Amino acid sequence: MRAQPEGPAPDQVVRGRLVTPGRVYADGLVVLAGDRVVAVGPAEEVAADLAAAHPALPVPAEPQGTVLPGLVDLHCHGGGGFAFTAGDDEQVAGAARHHLGRGTTSVVAGVVTDEPERMLAAVAAAARAADRGLVAAVLVEGPFLASGHCGAQDPGLLRRPDPGLTRELLDAGRGHVRVMTLAPELPGAEDVVDLLVGRGVVAAVGHTAADADLVRRTLAAQPRGLVTHLFNGMPSLHHRDSGPVAGALSAAARDEARVELVADGVHLDDDTVRLVFDLLGPDRIALVTDAMPAAGMPDGNYALGPRTVRVAGGVARVHDEAEEGDGDRDHEGAWARQALAGGTANLLDVVRRTVRETGTGLADAVTAASRTPARALGVDDEVGELRPGLRADLLVVDDALMPLRVMRAGAWLA
Repeated sequence: MRAQPEGPAPDQVVRGRLVTPGRVYADGLVVLAGDRVVAVGPAEEVAADLAAAHPALPVPAEPQGTVLPGLVDLHCHGGGGFAFTAGDDEQVAGAARHHLGRGTTSVVAGVVTDEPERMLAAVAAAARAADRGLVAAVLVEGPFLASGHCGAQDPGLLRRPDPGLTRELLDAGRGHVRVMTLAPELPGAEDVVDLLVGRGVVAAVGHTAADADLVRRTLAAQPRGLVTHLFNGMPSLHHRDSGPVAGALSAAARDEARVELVADGVHLDDDTVRLVFDLLGPDRIALVTDAMPAAGMPDGNYALGPRTVRVAGGVARVHDEAEEGDGDRDHEGAWARQALAGGTANLLDVVRRTVRETGTGLADAVTAASRTPARALGVDDEVGELRPGLRADLLVVDDALMPLRVMRAGAWLA
């Protein structure tokens, strides 16, 4: 039994198939004391120790589903009809609760490119939610992005890297901004990267056309390098012009970075996801949703920062009003060419697809959706796996990997 030698008496036991990094226990126990995990291991072994030390503590007689650590989403802009980008406390809380109810016990609130005052308001609202424990941290995606690879970000609001605005955004976050995505090839980006790293913020590489060497150097120049949604928002890998994809894969293979994958079957096909797992393994991959307010919602129009997004068939794309009024256009073709505008899946959906469609083992997919993103954020001493001493964040799923129960900090959600 892996247990802490000291601490409060245990008060709760969860039994099931346990998923831990690199290993799945067919029948295991997680022992909790308040908001902490105090023991994890095979049911027979842990139960014997409990019977000797805490004979009055009830132990479930049978496994009760598959027990995962609470999931950690590094990159999320909303869900359940609510937006992290709105600069509104109720919107931020609603988005956080939507993902929590589906097993993401640590979610990073993502802000997108907008007018500076609106970005500052959105960061401040997300920071207030972090103060309340509703979100784990804040991501600022933009506005220092390459115009040719801006995706759903508003190209008219992109800016050259500006240390002054960067300081304002970090100050608005009051220490909760943990990641900022930028294109390192832009003039002045090096100064912003230095500022971010000096303030303990990850300067993630994304929405970029940088060459492979610059990507590698930018990632290696910081304690925790990170690549924002690998393959999306950057040129495709080409054998004579390898670009940011090659730089990202090389840095991750050298353990100098982690790469985000939006493995929802829309942003990446399943063979691409399989390839990256085969190349890098789960300790260098962070599965993310890039979810926007339509996650968990029906098709329709939604807002992502200043832009209107249309969701059809569960796929979110930038909605260009100009394309509707042109009767000579092929409407479906024009729609298909418009930029993807975030995801509509929850992180457990991404884990489920990764397991079912790519052949990735459950333990590896869960590691990429929990421990690896926790390490990328620098919070793996608090969350990210079933381990003694960590916060009691649990997700219980059925055999189809559908959610049954969610626990955060030792308390089951109603």
